[in-house]
Amino acid sequence: MPEIAFVNGRFLPLADATVSVEDRGFQFGDGIYEVIRTYGGRPFELEAHLSRLDRSAQALGLRQPYSRQQWTQFVHEAIQRAAFPEAKIYVQITRGVAPRDHAYSDDLLPTVVMTIREFRPLNPSVRAAGVEAMTIEDIRWGRCDIKSVNLLANVLARQQAKHAQVFETILVKGGEVTEGAVSNVMVVRDGTLITAPEGPLILSGVTRALVLQIAQQEGVHIREQSCSQAELYSASEVFLTGTTVEVLGVVRIDGKPISDGKPGPVTQRLATRFLERTL
Repeated sequence: MPEIAFVNGRFLPLADATVSVEDRGFQFGDGIYEVIRTYGGRPFELEAHLSRLDRSAQALGLRQPYSRQQWTQFVHEAIQRAAFPEAKIYVQITRGVAPRDHAYSDDLLPTVVMTIREFRPLNPSVRAAGVEAMTIEDIRWGRCDIKSVNLLANVLARQQAKHAQVFETILVKGGEVTEGAVSNVMVVRDGTLITAPEGPLILSGVTRALVLQIAQQEGVHIREQSCSQAELYSASEVFLTGTTVEVLGVVRIDGKPISDGKPGPVTQRLATRFLERTL
């Protein structure tokens, strides 16, 4: 089964896919992206991902080269061509190719890249046991709500997690939890689900929105507000949400156990209900 790419309207083997060295995505990180996964070979929440791609493009004044209908067709064709049991689809749009200068011409042609790789879900034993995390200072730029390819701070955070042999880094700004390096963070305290509010400090995840919807349907009280680092440690439950992690319990943070060191009942219930939505 081939790893394939899509570059500016053309499908080709991933090994043959190239873009110009003068592309502004390479030179400046001047671009946006989305990551979509499949369940049963079907793209999950594709409309929500494409809507966020539109919002990111609008926020950067970046021209969308394709309509929503065209994007949908391209994604489905990519999945069919690759024919993986499950796939992860990466979509990127940059402002395009131009001689290196911070300012840009408004008539640049965007560069579009899509890659399709096989996706292997987390082992069920990891989900059952929960994962460990660590906290670090959130040093990212001021518009984290835009899904920009400027991910250096996230890269460094993930590398710290790798060196510390934990699953995720939880970012803290001014003593308040924002999100994870590749996930949103949710906390349960006194039966209430607490998560950072939408706004420029977080990237509001597609999975985050769906999990909050499910929690509301399950009768879980929700508060979208900041949570302090101290409240994180004393929470009865902490879990992550994201396209690739789904709903994943965190059982230890900075070496400190969360409650009894096991994924809690709210986490488990929401994880089960989420997976039911994917069938």
